[in-house]
Amino acid sequence: MARKKILLVDDSSTALMMNRMLLSKEPYDVVTARDGAEAVEKALSEHPDLVVMDVVMPRMTGFEACAALRANAATRTLPVLLVTTRGEGENVERGFEAGCTDYITKPVNGAELIAKVRNVLGTGA
Repeated sequence: MARKKILLVDDSSTALMMNRMLLSKEPYDVVTARDGAEAVEKALSEHPDLVVMDVVMPRMTGFEACAALRANAATRTLPVLLVTTRGEGENVERGFEAGCTDYITKPVNGAELIAKVRNVLGTGA
């Protein structure tokens, strides 16, 4: 069975490193991007099975990148997990309006992230 590929997107090197470490314990290939604009480019070139994306980033926010992915036929059905410190109701709602599949708040709970990733990818233990 082919390994699932996850695109991790965050402008924080620390967050990328922490999430990559969490996901490296699972049978996934991980590629990274530093902002929403790069995320959209990598989603088109790398063909990931899932995008795990921060919301507050330079150039293009996670909300904007998610909407851009939904607007493109090639990435319209690509699952997107938004990860942010902004857990207020209106931000969660905005994430789902942009087309996200699910929403996780920071600080990221490793077990919660892995559970959501497994659920979305259908790789649950």
